[in-house]
Amino acid sequence: MFGQALPDNYRVVSSAVPFLTISPDSRAAALGDAGVASSPDVNSIYWNTAKLAYVEKDAGANFSYAPWLRDLVGDMGLLNLSGYKNLGEGKAITGGFTYFNQGQIDFTTNTGADAGSFQSREFALAVGYAMKLGQDFSAGINLKYINSNLIGNAAINNQSSKPAKSAAADLSFYYHKDRPTDELKKTDIAFGLTLSNIGGKVNYGYDKEYFLPMNIKLGTCFTLTPDAQNKFNFLLDFNKLLVPTPQEDGTLPNYGMLEAVFKSFGDAPDGFSEEMREITTSIGAEYIYENLLAIRAGYFFEPISKGGRKYVTMGAGIKLKERYGLDLAYLIPTTSGNPLANTWRVTLNIDLPQKVITSTSVNQL
Repeated sequence: MFGQALPDNYRVVSSAVPFLTISPDSRAAALGDAGVASSPDVNSIYWNTAKLAYVEKDAGANFSYAPWLRDLVGDMGLLNLSGYKNLGEGKAITGGFTYFNQGQIDFTTNTGADAGSFQSREFALAVGYAMKLGQDFSAGINLKYINSNLIGNAAINNQSSKPAKSAAADLSFYYHKDRPTDELKKTDIAFGLTLSNIGGKVNYGYDKEYFLPMNIKLGTCFTLTPDAQNKFNFLLDFNKLLVPTPQEDGTLPNYGMLEAVFKSFGDAPDGFSEEMREITTSIGAEYIYENLLAIRAGYFFEPISKGGRKYVTMGAGIKLKERYGLDLAYLIPTTSGNPLANTWRVTLNIDLPQKVITSTSVNQL
């Protein structure tokens, strides 16, 4: 897509409320949208709530903002607020609010006369809980409420629209070798798995219902720490939507929610090879100096037959005094005419004083 010739088997898997799949934070956005197994931070509620069972700080919060598709529309943007509280003994609670402003829609009559306007918007509220299930393993769960108000109560074909509403859940797991030691750990590895947005279909007041962007994320993070001042993180994530694949005639199978989750691994018309093409890949690398400065880069890849999104990402993070941090990210498409061009994000992080707990976790900028 975006300047590339479309293949004959071009079948994009899509869903309602796609804003739930946009990376809300600048750190992961700079790492090619990889974050399932990165070190725990305040954004874990989006990537993998289970990571917060290993968080060291007593509490934290952040605010992120990203203008969206600014080369096409001037008033779209994504806002995100997240926070967590460490309960001690490998337990934590978290919460988040995501608001997506889709800009103003101007309505006209059949004759082209002005028929008013509407500010299109969507949001999601989430609360989560994380706990250790063992020395090296943790789990997390989120519950969320989703509201999508695209065109208000506008009538289309004599049917009035309405906001779409739904509830969903996330289930996540995190494995990290957590061995308390006074010696510097030269290498480390972590794994994460998240099932996101598992919930009922949404309806905008018409006969058709739409799936939420149910997906599965699997990732790993390898950490190299040559000395006390320098650290390198290398991340690899895979993501797949758990919704039906369009069939050869363009129709979608009429699955129920749980049926769609399981059949999404085998309903592609071209079989297993097409199912594999529905997996997106995120690669990221991060260098941290003295826990004060971070330099990040990444790459996101999606096969051309499934949308063809390909872009390079980069960014940086810096500590502002002891409790404040600022992260920036910038996206560079690798194809011409890509509407994601010139996408940037900014995140302000706030950490409360460190709490002494009986575990060793990955230091986080």
